[in-house]
Amino acid sequence: MEKTSLRGDINVCIVGDPSTAKSQFLKHVEEFSPRAVYTSGKASSAAGLTAAVVRDEESHEFVIEAGALMLADNGVCCIDEFDKMDLKDQVAIHEAMEQQTISITKAGVKATLNARTSILAAANPVGGRYDRSKSLKQNVNLSAPIMSRFDLFFILVDDCNEVTDYAIARRIVDLHSRIEESVERLYTLDEIRRYLLFARQFKPKISKESEDFIVEQYKRLRQRDGSGVTKSAWRITVRQLESMIRLSESMARMHCCDEVQPKHVKEAFRLLNKSIIRVETPDVNLDHEEVEPEEEEAAAVQHGVNGNDGDVPNGVGGEAHGINGHAENGVSGSAAQPSLRLSFTEYRRISNLVVLHLRQAEEEEDESTLKKSGLINWYLKEIESEIDSEEELVNKKKIIEKVIHRLVHYDHILIELTQSGLKGSTEAAEAETGEDPFLVVNPNYTLED
Repeated sequence: MEKTSLRGDINVCIVGDPSTAKSQFLKHVEEFSPRAVYTSGKASSAAGLTAAVVRDEESHEFVIEAGALMLADNGVCCIDEFDKMDLKDQVAIHEAMEQQTISITKAGVKATLNARTSILAAANPVGGRYDRSKSLKQNVNLSAPIMSRFDLFFILVDDCNEVTDYAIARRIVDLHSRIEESVERLYTLDEIRRYLLFARQFKPKISKESEDFIVEQYKRLRQRDGSGVTKSAWRITVRQLESMIRLSESMARMHCCDEVQPKHVKEAFRLLNKSIIRVETPDVNLDHEEVEPEEEEAAAVQHGVNGNDGDVPNGVGGEAHGINGHAENGVSGSAAQPSLRLSFTEYRRISNLVVLHLRQAEEEEDESTLKKSGLINWYLKEIESEIDSEEELVNKKKIIEKVIHRLVHYDHILIELTQSGLKGSTEAAEAETGEDPFLVVNPNYTLED
């Protein structure tokens, strides 16, 4: 449509644990950006962020005083402690974050002012630390409209890592002892400013091939969101499509290109995918799926035979379990056993390895590696350098077996095949295949980057 204004600036939010240098990052951005304003969310009001109408002391007429977003026009507005802002103050910047204008109707003054700024916000999780088992929306005290206006979310988690902790401690001690010598910069601030000014001169155009690729990736995001297979932080809407276009153009500017190429779109999709889809990735509980309905029914029958219900004292229940050959202490011991968990990243890494290997085996028509036992042996051989003891070998084998079980029965990424043929000639083969089935990749599954 004619005269339709689309936002061209990118809004980014950093959500992280305390002491992950969020404020320092915002200060550095303010330092090297040609035009930037730094403010704190808790200490800023709605009028201080947008604009205020005040009476001039000399003329006694109402005038407009610019706020942080207006002062950062054509620049970056860094807002620290974004989650500490009052709700009414967050609502005041809705228009500035999407339409990039500020409308004022106060004291007889009616005006629409420009606020063409990128917002770089930093927020702390609810409760002080980021909880991986909860979604991004549950971790951050932000409303859904505000979250949808951010193009990218970056999660900073303060994990304990010996190598990283040593490097950070070494760096901080060096800063205190030798301040000037420890600061090593590849580029000076002037060089960074010159590069930014030069890159912003480019006005890249989207090629036909890139247009088709953007549409295809957006359809993929929408289908994944609608299917419910992968939970996302919020609904995938047209705003995410516009975010992908903005990120693709910015990638082309970074490479000083006049045309948006498919590689730029692919990188933009990867950033958006990481930010939106994989932000809430709790650990995968591999033992949770082992509780089959048959076991639950057996437990119910057992309780029925014993004459137990929820109100029977523990002693009676213990005697009844003893009749069935189950001791009460055995039950409590199994309940206290920790469940087998994998981080989502590790689970995704193993599943991608399995999928790639099975597809390669299908192309080579190697039936021995398509069997479940052959796949397990192949995986253990791949990670043999990481195994130091027999106990560790047993644990790794248990993990890969449970991962394959989950990929087949819950994620439906793999499919088990049984032997087919004449009944008389294949009875033995079917019995063998039932214990050691062939595994193939679901033809509808698309491997994620």
